[in-house]
This record gives sequence, structure tokens and C-alpha cells, in this order.
Amino acid sequence: MMGTIHHDSVEVYTSDSEKGFVINHPATPMEMSDAEANKELDAGAKFVLKSKGSWVHCGYHLTTSIVGPVILTLPYSFTLLGWVGGVLWLTLAALTTFYSYNLLSVVLEHHAQLGHRQLRFRDMARDILGPGWAKYYVGPLQFLLCFGTVIGGPLVGGKSLKFIYQLYNPEGSMKLYQFIIICGVVTLILAQLPSFHSLRHLNMISLILSMTYATCVTVGSIYIGHSKHAIPKHYSVKGSNVDQLFGVFNGISIIATAYACGIVPEIQATVATPVKGKMLKGLCLCYSVIAATFFSVAISGYWAFGNEAGATILNNFFDAQTNPLLPKWFFLMTNILILVQVMPMTAVYLQPTNEIFESTFGDPKFGQFSIRNVVPRVVLRSLSVAAATLFATMLPFFPDIMALFGAFGFIPLDFILPMIFFNLTFKPSKKSIMFWGNTLIAVASTILVVIGGIAAIRQIVLDANTYHLFADV
Repeated sequence: MMGTIHHDSVEVYTSDSEKGFVINHPATPMEMSDAEANKELDAGAKFVLKSKGSWVHCGYHLTTSIVGPVILTLPYSFTLLGWVGGVLWLTLAALTTFYSYNLLSVVLEHHAQLGHRQLRFRDMARDILGPGWAKYYVGPLQFLLCFGTVIGGPLVGGKSLKFIYQLYNPEGSMKLYQFIIICGVVTLILAQLPSFHSLRHLNMISLILSMTYATCVTVGSIYIGHSKHAIPKHYSVKGSNVDQLFGVFNGISIIATAYACGIVPEIQATVATPVKGKMLKGLCLCYSVIAATFFSVAISGYWAFGNEAGATILNNFFDAQTNPLLPKWFFLMTNILILVQVMPMTAVYLQPTNEIFESTFGDPKFGQFSIRNVVPRVVLRSLSVAAATLFATMLPFFPDIMALFGAFGFIPLDFILPMIFFNLTFKPSKKSIMFWGNTLIAVASTILVVIGGIAAIRQIVLDANTYHLFADV
């Protein structure tokens, strides 16, 4: 198996992140050259997951996949957890996901140094857990999560666009589904970008935009909190004992999903060889942005509005009569930033879907831009975006469903499987802190999946009477 090597070996570290434990490698590990690797790649890996990027590009991709409009829900999660619970879990989730993503990177680096570079999450599952896990669990799960996020992109963008429209035309007749379709058309155009690597400049812009609107929201919360419009601040957790209990798990799930990525192997696949140490640098860039955005939005929003913080903090920027508490230009700027930023984020989560289409219907023997490959690429990518846009227009309550997906999908991919992959690949001693630390995280996360799933289903049941197709919310 992958932990057993029959050559004469020396003890080396595969990356700076592995200092503190020893890994045995062949005395002269060799990475395959790009030319040799390309001969064996299918069309999806060869065309969509081109390995041309630097660690900076990797940082852009990671940041875009994690930092998005979901940060506007973080103050609400604090209303369910309180000050101590909110800050503690926001910090623990940051440390755990950084550690988890780095473990995935270490496992990927290890296989790359052995001459077998894994480019997809399902490749890791196939090689480490077996082909059945890749085919029937990890592959379908990742596909559903990514496609679900693609559905959410035009929906969030459509809501921002509708808000801008109503800001200047409050009596306008356009409905939410029309704005979702507009965002879907933009997504369809972005879907035609040929590879993950071709998103690097868009994702750099996305990084800047996310930091900008996080700053806007933070400043807005502090301004309102100090203004004459400031509401009395109460930080107690509301509701009955049962509501508080389910609320705690909802809050934990919201924060866990906010840190979710689900496509770390595909992002690392875009890095040019040698891959050693590059993902760790990209993670450091990404988590620098996370530290600057997540904590500022969560803490300032909860401080300003206490347990009245809404499901999205922008709701609190209006009084009870829906009069804005900040200048109109502030809402215009913030929503434009969110609208533009969510488009690259949606394009990032299209990549695993694009890769599957390319692997299935593309032919690596022909050129990437040959008619043989371009026609199925354009048709299938367009159909997938059209389907996602249709679902978004039909199901504007989709975020409730995504909370369920997050519990059963993102947590296993981001919190559980990395621990299992590492322990099975490197086989740390059962007496070591690393083995039991990884096991503890995996077990605790499994419990969180079950309870978080129950809480998400309960929320869907509670909100079910408000659901109807093509709702104009």
C-alpha cells in the first residue's frame, strides 16, 4: 500500500508543514515531468486542471472558494452561540480547517513525490480508501456540493441585483427570478473559461472585493452601533432550552460551512511542479484574508446589534420601518461588490463539474481548442449553468437546503476525510498525539454531521410553510 516502500530509504520532510514527524521516501524520489504526466491524463485533468499556477494563484483560488457573502451570516451565528461560544468556535474552526487543508496538501505532496500526483478528491479516495468510495461517495458528494454552490451563486447575485434595482426604483415590477436569470447569463459566460488556472486574475479581483465589502460592513456596523439609531444591545441567547440547544448546533454548522471549501485537491492540482510547500503558502495567504474578514464582520455585527442580528447583517442596516440607517450610496456600493464577487466564486465551483464533463466527453488526443473538444465543452457547460439557474429561480429558499448539504457534505470533505487520509497514508503511531488528534477531530465532526443535519432538517420543516416555487423574496 502507499505507506509501504521496499526501497532503501532516507528520512526526509515533504514540506515545512510536516516538521515534527518523519516520513520515509525512496532515497531519490522523482516527480514526473509535465510532459510525461500529460501523456497519461484524461481530458478533464489535462485541460481543466492545468498545472501552471504559482502559490499566489493557489491563494487566490482558496480565498475565492471560502471567503464570500456567507460571512454576512456570521453575526447571526453569534446570536445562537453567544460571545464566548461564537469567538471560541470561530477561532477553533479556523485552526481546524487550516490544519485539515494542510493535511490534505501533505498527502497530495507525498504522492506527487512518489511519482503519482493526485489531481482530484476522488483520486485521493480511490487510492487511499478504494474505488468504491470514490465512485459512490466522494465523487457524487463533491459534485452535489459544487453544483449546489453554483445554484446559490446566481441566487445571491440576483438578490443583490434586485436590492440595487429597488433602491432606485422601489415601485418597479421586475421579479427576483428575472435578476437571477441575468446573473445566470453572466455565469454562463464565465463557465466558458477553459481551465481553473484561467480564473487566477478574476480570483485576485474577488479577493480584493471580499476584503472591501467586509470592511464596508464592519464600518457600517460600528457606525450604527455608535449612532442615535443604535438599538439596546442584549447578548443573551434567546428561546426555550430546546431552541437554544438546536441553535447552538445551527450556529456551529453555519460557521463550519463558512470555512468550507471541498475542492482543495483540485486547487492544488493547478499548481505547477514541483508542488512542495506551495499549498502551505497559499493557505497562509488565504487565512490572512479570512482573519481580516470573518472576525471583523462577526464581532462588529454582533457588538452593534446583539441578539437582534439578522440572518444577514445587512438586514440590520434598516430600521423597523425599513428606512435605511446609512446613505444610499453605501448600500449601492456594498451590493455591487457582493454581486461582482460572487460571480468568480461561482466559476470556481463550476470547475469540478467542468472537469467531469471534460473527462467524460472530451478527448485528450485532440487539442484543447479543437472542434472535437470545444463543441461538447460549450454545450455541456451551458446546459449545466442553465439547469443551475433554473433551480435558483424555482427555489429561492435554497439556502435552507444548502445548510443540509453543508452538514452532510462539506463537513465530511473538509473535517473528516483529511484526517482519515493522513492516518491511512502515513500511519502515525497510535501512541502519538497526531494520531489521536486526527481521530478526535474526525469523531467530533461525525457527531456534528448527525446533529447539524437534524438541526438543518428541523429548520426546513419550520420554514416549509413559506416555501413556494418562483417566490419573489
